[in-house]
Amino acid sequence: MKKYFSVVLMALCSLTACAKEQVIAYDQVPEPAKAIVAAHFDASQIAYVTLDRGLLDADYDVKFNDGRSLEFNKAGELIKVDCHQTEVPSALIPEQVRAYVKANFPNAFITEWGKDDRRWKAELNSGLELEFNSNYEFVRIDD
Repeated sequence: MKKYFSVVLMALCSLTACAKEQVIAYDQVPEPAKAIVAAHFDASQIAYVTLDRGLLDADYDVKFNDGRSLEFNKAGELIKVDCHQTEVPSALIPEQVRAYVKANFPNAFITEWGKDDRRWKAELNSGLELEFNSNYEFVRIDD
């Protein structure tokens, strides 16, 4: 059993060693991602961009000088936006989610939005984390 566990552990270590993260130039980011940045953020405030290559996919992380960050998949689709204590641009959040937050948390706004595993999550400035399914229907509060 110990031998089997050792082999599995070595295999997992070698798989994670294949993942590489490197700093890249902003012009290497896919065009759809650049369009999102241009429409909602100031590209001149980008601190750095990283490309995180895994075995099956690649993610682009765009970090801004003020700490905000965006994560895109290899096609340039937005996976996550984290604006810390400022509001995520409303155009980046589905209308159904915006309406739910407005109706149920009228004094709050979304500071982080993105996909985590199978669910979408919205973090509010109050610290509450709301989970939504793939159809953007409310599932639960994860405080």
